Amino acid sequence: MMATLFYLAAFIALLATGLALTRTNAAHALIYLIVSLLAVAVLFFLMGAPFAAALEIVIYAGAIMVLFVFVIMMLNVGQEGIEREREWLSARNWVVPGVLAAILLLELLLALRAAPATTSGVAVTPKEVGLALFGPYVLAVEIASMLLLAGLVGAYHLGRRFIVRRERRR
Repeated sequence: MMATLFYLAAFIALLATGLALTRTNAAHALIYLIVSLLAVAVLFFLMGAPFAAALEIVIYAGAIMVLFVFVIMMLNVGQEGIEREREWLSARNWVVPGVLAAILLLELLLALRAAPATTSGVAVTPKEVGLALFGPYVLAVEIASMLLLAGLVGAYHLGRRFIVRRERRR
């Protein structure tokens, strides 16, 4: 049963990632990316790493996605952006991500019911994760943070240039 749940979560992760890559609307792509990250968290949980699953949800699906939402909101300036946001709120845009997220929730509940204490057998504390990230992997963490900052600045400048060109045409 656990293997079936694992393959279902992996399929949802691949499907949501593919949908995130093929969406032309940034908000829709972001929603599918969040579903993909939740599926990866379920995969971590099913492999016996509940702490890694929790970190996946809190750090990636939580904090970094909020940063992406902030960038998208920052780039949607003016009346045209408000009209676009109204279109994003239609129910048809939320059906597929909602169904995929519901399947992941059901999968997680089934996994908890089947084997509530299944872990990797090695207790990993938040202190150990912090010491590892800011010990031998501090360079990788700093490089990743600089890449995220560069992506944020680049997205702002690309979007700002597009907005300035559009305002000059008016």
